[in-house]
This record gives sequence, structure tokens and C-alpha cells, in this order.
Amino acid sequence: MKKRKFGLALSLVLAAGTILGACGKAEEENNAAEGGNTETTEDAFTVAMVTDVGGVDDKSFNQSAWEGLQAYGEEVGLEKGKDGFDYLQSQSDADYSTNLNTLARQDFDLIFGIGFLMEGAIKEIAAQQKESNFGIVDALVEEPNVVSIMFKEQEAAFLAGVAAAKATTSNKIGFLGGMEIPVIERFETGFKAGVAAVNPDITVDVQYAGAFDKAEVGQTIASSMYSKGIDVIFHAAGGTGNGLFKEARDLKKKEPERQVWAIGVDSDQTAEGVVEIDGKEHNVIITSALKRVDNAVKDLSLKAKDGDFPGGETITYGLSEDGVGLAPINEEVAAKADIETAVADFSEKIKNGDLVIPSTLEELKSFSVQ
Repeated sequence: MKKRKFGLALSLVLAAGTILGACGKAEEENNAAEGGNTETTEDAFTVAMVTDVGGVDDKSFNQSAWEGLQAYGEEVGLEKGKDGFDYLQSQSDADYSTNLNTLARQDFDLIFGIGFLMEGAIKEIAAQQKESNFGIVDALVEEPNVVSIMFKEQEAAFLAGVAAAKATTSNKIGFLGGMEIPVIERFETGFKAGVAAVNPDITVDVQYAGAFDKAEVGQTIASSMYSKGIDVIFHAAGGTGNGLFKEARDLKKKEPERQVWAIGVDSDQTAEGVVEIDGKEHNVIITSALKRVDNAVKDLSLKAKDGDFPGGETITYGLSEDGVGLAPINEEVAAKADIETAVADFSEKIKNGDLVIPSTLEELKSFSVQ
């Protein structure tokens, strides 16, 4: 499957052919006898990804994608590196095209660009590197060697809204967005729909940080929301959401009896909510709206490896495809059992098509669970 790997001199090939053929056959027979994987480094289907500015350890979007690549590597018996699976990290948007081009020149068979911010770079490099295949998350690129990967974020956010509405005691809830773009609008829309499905009288305060990597801005917004009596905040803001978690932990530590809750996004962010009070650990995160970028990356990598790369297509992952979901509910939440029952009921309705969650604020205006 590798390209540009035919530079060996013909004389060398002819001279070594008989010996290598005999050795290869013997090794293949041994592997077959042992039930081992006969795939070699030369014919391995290699996959890589380029992170956005959030970084591979953002505890969110990029990290989930990287976990998907690692899962792919484990399943097919590959290791991190140029002959298996790898990533390049972007420090700024100026790195996107360079990193994508670097991976293409390193002969990776499939290269993922993680996040809508990479749309232009994917379009540019895919047009130049026509022998390489690419995947773009959260954006549409109409090139024959690119698969566009989308998610029904509104479905996960709806379930998060149900959880928030069941958990609040003040009937005041917050939504912290990163940037005002379609993907975050789907989160906001689904969340509001979930809250309204439980109690339409609950108010949802919406604020945007204008960035996905500004934790200090996220903390400032969270502080303002909590000071107004909001007791549950859901973020769809990448690394900016880390500021929400810090503010929630700080407030809980300062006022242990106060109800202060946060809801994570993309990955299960439970670990970010741990706060120690009087020698005992508590957690301020109710749950997380899961966006299974890991599942999508692994799924498409395996499909491409098997010769089924959906170039030129848009693949959308929702609740039914295990592309989105909700993390386990925090044991400390008083309404835990009630939340779990409601989430299970709504999930079933979404999966069987009885309930279609709106994906835009315009669609939300006419939404009803009846």
C-alpha cells in the first residue's frame, strides 16, 4: 500500500530475490502455524492525524481522536511511528498545511485533520497530494480523496440537557460555547431542547468565549454565571472549558455545601472535576456529552485498510452509530436514578426515530417532545 517505495535498484532485487523468497515463505509458514499476523511493515496500512491548537492531550476532542488511532493500531498490530500510526501537533493554524503535507510526504495512507479549523488546509493539501487519502472532522471538503466526518452533537447535548434539568435546584442553567459556528450551535440547540423537554420554565444563559483554547476566559464566564445563581453549566468549548472546571472546583472547595455542577464534552471529563474537601474526594462534574471521535477515526481507518475508503462522501455518526452518547452519571448527584431513567427513555426514542433532535436554533423554535 505504500507509495514511493520502489527505489531499489533492479539488480539488487534480482540478486536477492531467490534468497528472500525462500526466507519469506518459511517465515510465512511459521506465522501461519502460530496463528500470527503476517502483515509486514511494508504492507501495513498506516494512519496519522494532525491536531488543532488544542493539542493531543486536551482531554477533549483531539485526545479522543488520538485514542481512536491508538485503538486502530492495537487492533491491527501496529506501533506508533512512521510505519504505524502517529500524529503531529499544531501550535497555531499556520501549522495545519505544513503538518498535513509532512505526513503525506511520509507516505501515511490515511491522514486525519481534527477540527473544522483545518478545512482550508485539508482542501489545499488534498488537491496537491492526490495519492494520499484524508479525513476531516466537523467540516465538509468535496474532494475525491477526502472523507468528511460529521456528528449529531445535538443528540448527546440533548441528553446532557435532560441531566442538567433534572439536577438543577435553582432552575438556572448555563451553556458555555467556544466559537459561534455550526458544530457548537448543534450543541447549544440540543442542550436547550433537552432542558425544555424536562422543564420549559428553566432558563438557559448562553455565553461564548470566542476561542477553544482560552481557559482563563472560560473561568471568567463560569464565575459570572455561578454568581447569578446558575448551578449547572455545560460547556462545548474545548480547552476553554478547563476554566469552567477550575471555577467549579474552587467554588466547591470554598463553599462545600453549595450546589455547583459542570457538564463536560467530547470525552468523559470526570477526572477534571475532582476536588478534595476535608480529606475526602468529591466531584463537580455531573456527566459529559460524548462525541466519539475515537470510534469514528477507528471505524474509518479499518474501512480504508480493507479497501472501503469512502472518498468524496460525508459520514455522519449519531447515537445509533455509537458516535455520540452520555458518560455515566456522578454518584453524588441526588437525582442520579431519575436522570438515568430519563436518559434511557429518551435515548431509545432517538435511536428508533420517534424523536428527532433539532440541529439549529431555528429548528428548535418548533421542537416538541410530544
